[in-house]
Amino acid sequence: MKMPASRDIVFSALRGEPTPRAPVVPLAVHFCARVTGVTLDRYTRDADTLAAAVIAYHERFRPDAVILSADTWVSAQAMGAAVGPIGEQQPWGGLGESRVRTLADVKALPEPDVAHQGRYPLMLEALRRIVAAVGRDTAVVACFDQYPFSLAAALMGLNELMLAVHDDPALVQALMERCHRFGLAYGRGLADAGADVLTGGDSPAGLIGPERYREFAWPWERRLIADLKAATGKPVSLHICGNAEPILADMARTGADVLEIDYRTDLALAARTVGPDVTLWGNLDPVAVLAQGTPATVRAAARQALTAMSGHRRFILGSGCTLAVETPFENVEALIGSVEVQ
Repeated sequence: MKMPASRDIVFSALRGEPTPRAPVVPLAVHFCARVTGVTLDRYTRDADTLAAAVIAYHERFRPDAVILSADTWVSAQAMGAAVGPIGEQQPWGGLGESRVRTLADVKALPEPDVAHQGRYPLMLEALRRIVAAVGRDTAVVACFDQYPFSLAAALMGLNELMLAVHDDPALVQALMERCHRFGLAYGRGLADAGADVLTGGDSPAGLIGPERYREFAWPWERRLIADLKAATGKPVSLHICGNAEPILADMARTGADVLEIDYRTDLALAARTVGPDVTLWGNLDPVAVLAQGTPATVRAAARQALTAMSGHRRFILGSGCTLAVETPFENVEALIGSVEVQ
């Protein structure tokens, strides 16, 4: 019997249908640059380089899905934040002072225009090339950068944002509204360029405690997810680093189709908490296991994850966060190959 294409296996898992094996998708972002030997600076600022690295990674390792992402500052740059290279072997990051301090600063922010602003055109061009090269058989996951809370934190600074929550709620609401518009516009652009799944990060939201998360971050996650799904018809994923156990039930109530689970979160507990209708994606330790371990320890950790999730059909095996650039190739091969021996 012919094995289904990788793309079909991913979508079967997302729908909770039986699959011949678990799909396996490491969170390979900057790791892809190592496959072609380019600097992270070039990877994050050049469409040709970014697309070629992701395609080469796919050809080398054959994961069930590839990921388009450059860094966590693409939307902040499009909104006018000072963003640029930090070093040849570093992705781009924020430079200088905060973009937003007052309500007047928010009102001065542009409306989203994904065809012209910042690196949006670069990312869309890279995505189109990746889809053309691998999209027929392999799922393509595109990162729309940051959910509104995290994007607002990038524009203001996390401490300043949390102070403004109490001192100037009108400023915060206006900024989050504008961040929502950018997330929606970028997600729609990525869907139009061929993305199969949309994903975004909200890791700063995991640092503020469950009560503040529910009050300030969760409503905007839920709204953006609903709007993206309505506008594009694509599955939407939510990534929050760290131990998400205190907010897992809330994350599941955002309406996200997929929750990306860090290695600090217990997988079996996550499955029990979110229920059978949410896909979990994770969660091998990207440092201790994947970057510093051996193929044998990687396979053992993968088997442990597969065992923990044996009763949860909606599962994608992968790393708990992005792969370190220095991750040994043989360990990535061991992770991807582990689903063949379960």
